[in-house]
Amino acid sequence: MAPTTSGTARVALPADNQILITREFQAPRHLVWRAYTTPELVKRWWGGQRGTVTSAEIDLQVGGRWRFVMTAHGGFEVAFHGEYREVSEPGRLVSTEAYEGIPDPDGHASLNTLTFTETDGRTWMEMLCEYRSRTDRDAVIDSGMEGGMQESMDALEQLAASLS
Repeated sequence: MAPTTSGTARVALPADNQILITREFQAPRHLVWRAYTTPELVKRWWGGQRGTVTSAEIDLQVGGRWRFVMTAHGGFEVAFHGEYREVSEPGRLVSTEAYEGIPDPDGHASLNTLTFTETDGRTWMEMLCEYRSRTDRDAVIDSGMEGGMQESMDALEQLAASLS
């Protein structure tokens, strides 16, 4: 297996209410999927270098819910939750995502469509995040999400590659 990469996720804004994240992983699709959807494994990558994931709950079925909680290095808690709308292992996952740190987080939830495709043992990920408005999308961008996302994606790749 080739060495893993770092900071290679690309962020694009295809529409006023969307963020598109793309990244290649040096790991087969079934291992990236496993790392992305197994609670014990999510705890090892989701927080990147920003804290410790204390809870990862996943009910991986249509209508099932998920929730991830991290204690950040500053001592505060960060939590996100959502509901699965489509689960097509190992290639497609559609779910909502809401940050619990704002009033009415479900009112500001995004709809995230994640696809994994594989070529020659490497996985290409596309995640399209659709928000209610440009204001919501821009708030996510302004939160510094890209730095944390890069760290998480790097850790996801390292973990998935180690599973082989």
